[in-house]
Amino acid sequence: MTTATATSLSWDEGAVVTIDQRALPHEIRELRLTDVDAVIAAIESLAVRGAPAIGLAGALGVALSARLHSGPDGVDRAAVHADAERLIAARPTAVNLEWAVRRTLTRLDEGAQAVLAEATAMLAEDATLNGAAVERAADLVDSLTPDRPLRLLTHCNTGRLATGAVGTALGTILHLAGRGRVREVLVDETRPLLQGARLTAWELGEAGVPYRLCVDSAAAGAMAHGLVDCVLVGADRIAANGDTANKIGTYGLAVAAARHGIPFVVVAPESTWDSSLADGSGIVIEERAAAEVTHLADRLCAPSDARAYNPAFDVTPAELITAIVTERRVFRPRRGVPRQLTAGVPDDRIEGLLEEFPDYPEPGVVFRDLSALYAQPGLLAGLAARVDEEFGGAYDRVLAVESRGFVLGAALAARTGTPLTLARKPGKLPGPVHSADYSLEYGTDRLELRKSAIAPGERVLCVDDVLATGGTLAAAAQLVRDSGAEVAGMAVVLELAGLGGRDRLSSHRLAALCEVPA
Repeated sequence: MTTATATSLSWDEGAVVTIDQRALPHEIRELRLTDVDAVIAAIESLAVRGAPAIGLAGALGVALSARLHSGPDGVDRAAVHADAERLIAARPTAVNLEWAVRRTLTRLDEGAQAVLAEATAMLAEDATLNGAAVERAADLVDSLTPDRPLRLLTHCNTGRLATGAVGTALGTILHLAGRGRVREVLVDETRPLLQGARLTAWELGEAGVPYRLCVDSAAAGAMAHGLVDCVLVGADRIAANGDTANKIGTYGLAVAAARHGIPFVVVAPESTWDSSLADGSGIVIEERAAAEVTHLADRLCAPSDARAYNPAFDVTPAELITAIVTERRVFRPRRGVPRQLTAGVPDDRIEGLLEEFPDYPEPGVVFRDLSALYAQPGLLAGLAARVDEEFGGAYDRVLAVESRGFVLGAALAARTGTPLTLARKPGKLPGPVHSADYSLEYGTDRLELRKSAIAPGERVLCVDDVLATGGTLAAAAQLVRDSGAEVAGMAVVLELAGLGGRDRLSSHRLAALCEVPA
């Protein structure tokens, strides 16, 4: 057997060159696709598969069309657009295909060479994006799992065969193996066409990573027997709320992982997100031919009149996903208690537990103490539940403000499985720090944050106990911006109305669990 190239797709003198994934693992067969019909056939037949890979194939297909429909008078735009629509229709579930085709078409007015330049640039970008996502995902898995060689489970193929470079979820596994963190990988067989057994197993074998094939229906049992520390999968389309379409069987894995408290991590490029869909109910699920189920190696293995339910994908609800990792961010959807069970704590109960101390810490200042609130068994969890209802899935990290903001911030982070970072008063943090001064009702102060504490691009929820003039949270927001991150919102237990805090923070989404006059 010859060795495969490092990438599954390339352009060579007017042809799209790819590995025929239908022939693997027994034969490495190269395909040279010289017209758009051939590209479409390769995508539909799964000769080319994997959401990023079919997107790149679609982009190269547009370049091929532009080349074939060029003449002395320029490019026949109508013909290329018609080919583009046929390419998009080849696989309806993966959003990367339409995204890549539409992006490549933006260069059509500049001519066929510009279209090709855009498509080939996307190939190079994919390698860079894969590398960034893989590094981020491996770091996340390190943080979520025991400090020992791991037993990982993956579903379908998400390696270099499914992308233009190192892969997504499988790329993460290979990266972890390079760190000495992988004991064994359980590889689900994966329908349709046993893509895990044929392709993922082949890529792991080439890389020398220990693996065993796992019957799809045995994955939950493997988790029950302690054979899985983390599940890593890819995605074909992700809705705005984090609902994720992936190869059929992924939903069941997520349910089983949630039952056993096992991290369930999705690794996919930003191009897989479809912000036009509020949730997964709008994702079109492709159904495959019945013969893929009723036949084995072209031999009938079911009654001749058997019908088949053969969806290629299913949708995993965001609440079952620990994190979705892209080249830019770690998105942590809502996890745990269903929405209808998280009514939280009513405003009147919060207000009833407040204690007031006039002229503290300065004359004329009324100090509201929340100690009695926090002392009530279970009530802090209810406060966190209310914040989760307001912001669930909209942030990647909690930033809690010293010191009383630590209480709600820690409860929220524990509830949602979200990283917690602390903004401290001056002189309490080692190393280089960002700093921001702010004014209080009774003086001035400063907040500091370690420069490495928040990753650029993260969405950060700033949490404190009381909102008065808004100075503290404004300083926290400045620290987030100085880190190159985004303020996803602000949450407090108590708002003192009339002191201008809400107006000062009007550019941010703000949730106060209770409001009382100042």
